[in-house]
Amino acid sequence: MEVDSAYGSASSSAGGLPLVSLTAAHVAHLNKQLETMHPKDILRLAKILFPNLYQSTAFGLTGLATMDMLSKLEKETPGSSPVHIIFLDTLYHFDETYELVDRVKARYPHLQLHTFKPEGFETAADFEETYGKLYELSEEMYDWVAKVEPQQRAYDSLNVAAVLTGRRRSQGGQRDKMGVVEIDKERGIVKINPLVNWSFAQVQAYIRENDVPYNVLLDRGYKSIGDWHSTSPVGEGEDERAGRWKGRQKTECGIHNKQSRYAQFLEEAAAKEKESQDNSSTDQAEATPEADSTQGAHTSEVEVETKADAEVEAEVEVEVEVEVEDEPPALVESPSLVESISAQVLEQVHESRPLAKSEQPLDEASSSPAPAHEVSNTFVPLLSC
Repeated sequence: MEVDSAYGSASSSAGGLPLVSLTAAHVAHLNKQLETMHPKDILRLAKILFPNLYQSTAFGLTGLATMDMLSKLEKETPGSSPVHIIFLDTLYHFDETYELVDRVKARYPHLQLHTFKPEGFETAADFEETYGKLYELSEEMYDWVAKVEPQQRAYDSLNVAAVLTGRRRSQGGQRDKMGVVEIDKERGIVKINPLVNWSFAQVQAYIRENDVPYNVLLDRGYKSIGDWHSTSPVGEGEDERAGRWKGRQKTECGIHNKQSRYAQFLEEAAAKEKESQDNSSTDQAEATPEADSTQGAHTSEVEVETKADAEVEAEVEVEVEVEVEDEPPALVESPSLVESISAQVLEQVHESRPLAKSEQPLDEASSSPAPAHEVSNTFVPLLSC
């Protein structure tokens, strides 16, 4: 009987077999059983069921409640495998968020935290030296560089098979129909949403009852907290995620939704690069027999040459040398796709963004840089469908 294989997670080192394999029917069964369970019981089962289980969090309220429950479970079963934390540091979190991270570390000293930043950058200033204010120039490219790529790097380097998230149905948007267990085929992992059924009020009550550290911005009208440049307080009666990308048709940053157009652009570029390399290899393979035949003919001519005259020998050598130059040149390794795409992207960024003061000519150093709004559509032609 054929089995509808819905998912195979990241491969293990043992024969290339997947760490986790679930059918669509199995996922549906799990969701039915987990739907009415307490989040702590869901976490207890997830720790048993899924190897290489991690929690991904930006230290929001739900993630903090999950973290506290996991801490209690580890005390119940000291020998069990701990769940490590993945934190995607975009370099643009609020100062209050970074301060919270330090308080959480102090409260849970056993916590194993893996921080991933945009590759090659440690500070926002460093990032903007290369990209400018990328979150204004192209939101999709910013999401890729600051969030999606670091997330995929985290999953790859840690060999993540399953991840705990802080998403809940009451957050609205694309989250209102989520199951407890989800399959992310694009990224190759299982996602578990242990507090999917809880409301904001329930999570907040848990935080208070268990004295869990939380972001002080929550006391100032914020509910869902991300980057400072795209987060604002929530008004009375608004959804808790209404403060994210306010006034824009956007509800997710890219790490939980389908691939962005920029990610698709990268994949298409990779496919074209591979096709180009395959075509070059094919052309070389087809030309090689002819080249070998020509070379063999020249070798025979040289071997049958019996004249000892130095001038004639020189003519033969020159003739052979010239003919050999007509052979197909050896393939030269082309720059990597990432280098190629980065060069294109950075060229556009530098053409569009205002020059840093240190980059301006001396006679223009006092001039003001161009307003950000004048270059805000730089990447639209590149990424438009």
